[in-house]
This record gives sequence, C-alpha cells and structure tokens, in this order.
Amino acid sequence: MTMLRPMLHAAAGSATARTVVERSPLTRPVVRRFIAGDSVTDAIDTTETLLGSGRLVTLDHLGEDTTNADQADATVRAYQELLKRLADKGFTKGAEVSVKLSAVGQKLDAGLTLDNARRICVAAESAGATVTLDMEDHTTTDATLTVLHELRADFPWVGAVLQAYLRRTEGDCRDLATSGSRIRLCKGAYAEPSSVVFIDKQEVDKSYVRCLKVLMAGAGYPMVASHDPRLIAIAGYLAAEAGRDADSFEYQMLYGIRPDEQQRLADEGNRIRVYLPYGTEWYGYFMRRLAERPANLAFFLRSLATKN
Repeated sequence: MTMLRPMLHAAAGSATARTVVERSPLTRPVVRRFIAGDSVTDAIDTTETLLGSGRLVTLDHLGEDTTNADQADATVRAYQELLKRLADKGFTKGAEVSVKLSAVGQKLDAGLTLDNARRICVAAESAGATVTLDMEDHTTTDATLTVLHELRADFPWVGAVLQAYLRRTEGDCRDLATSGSRIRLCKGAYAEPSSVVFIDKQEVDKSYVRCLKVLMAGAGYPMVASHDPRLIAIAGYLAAEAGRDADSFEYQMLYGIRPDEQQRLADEGNRIRVYLPYGTEWYGYFMRRLAERPANLAFFLRSLATKN
C-alpha cells in the first residue's frame, strides 16, 4: 500500500483524475465516511450529533489553492455563515473552525490573506468560537506562521498546526509552546522532499514524540492530532508526567476514522475533538486521506468492489 502513496499524491493534483473520481457514482458513498456533506446544514447536523456524544468539533469549509480574490471572499463568507449558524444553535462552546490560508488568498497576496483571516477571526470572536490555522505544504510554513503572529496580536486564541514530519518542527514547537498558545501537532499529509521532511515512518514517529514532549512541558495548550494508539498512549503519559489535567490538552482525530476510539476517549473524560470537513471541494482532502493511511485506501477499494 505504501508504494501507492506517491501515486495518490500525484492524483490529488491531477485534473483528469479529479474528474474521474468526482463523476464516479461509486465514490460519493465512500466520501461521506470522511466528509459531513456538501452544505453548511450537513455540517451543522453532524456537529450536533458529535457534540451530543461528548466530542468536540473543528469544522473545515473545504477548499484550497484559491486562484482569485472572488473565490477567497466566497470562502470568508462561507465561514461567516458557518460561525453564525453555530452561534445560533449554541454550539460554539464545543465547536471551532479550521482555516487553510491558501483558501483565503495565500497564493495571491499576503495583505489579502491577512485581511481575510482577520474577517474570519472577527466572526469567530462575535460567535464565541475560536479559529485554528491549518498548515499546508512546507513552502507555506513561514507565511502561515507570520499570519499567526499577526492575528494573535488581536486574537490571542488563534490556534496553529505544526507537522511532525518536517525537520524544523521541534524548533517551532519550542517557539510556540507559550502561555495560551493552542498548537495542534499532526504528522503531516503532503508529499514533500526528503530535504525538509523525515521520510521513514519510525523517524516521523520519533519526531512526533520529541515535539510532543516540548508541547506538554510548555505553557501552551497541546492538541494531539493522531490516530496511532501508541502515540495516544504516549501523549497521556507525557501529560500526566507534566502534571496536566484533562482540560489542559486535547486529542484530535479526523471525522470517519476510529470513531469507536474517539468515543472511548470522550467517555473516559478526555477532551477529544473531531476534525469535520464539509463542502463541494472535497477531492484534494479525500485523496490525502487515502494516501496517508493504507487502511483508508483498503476501505475505499473494498467499498468500490462491493458496489459492483
């Protein structure tokens, strides 16, 4: 399965592959395992179910690599609507939003990106919610952290994502493990050159643990984004060793992956947040989910086979 990962990453950027996958009548039922649906109503309904089970939620309005200012503005307005709907339902104590800066203009203009991110933060503050800036490929890391620092001047609760497979991330963790700093630590899901990332799975896992030690020992709020049982157990141990209580950090998992484990963690009194994507621009996200875990690809292929 791991040999297929480069092919899946390549397919994620292929217009031809996208057309084939999106038009296949067999794809959509499988996609719904990982994505709440196309509309904000779908997202709100799924959020209600997750919150009712004791889990927290971070919502991602799908879309990335925006190519014009109108698209970026439409993304901002979608987040504004989402946040208003969450507030109207009384969900913002348990639900926040995650934002990819490439969806709000990062490839167009730095000033536009910051302005659009601010608009989303203003809407979140009004709704009583928070925002986490998603991290994308390594070429955007510095620009994303720059926007983070700018936003935190007015919105100190803005969260960030760091990717353990990047060789630089342990240093970034040290810089960001400060009081009130919300940091989601994930492994990383983009195809990257070995000059900037650890390629071997064991090396990525070792980096994850090193980074986790820094975050747990720091003064911030670690968000442990992993489905790996061993890393989840290590996170719990490091939290206890650092004298953290259950409210001082959280686990995070993707919607549709290990839901039973999500529920177990919630039932045991842990904070567990589900990353919940929705929208029509699901293709790139979906392909990365297939590429990062062989089990996801196997599930997809089995589902296609049983539909024939």
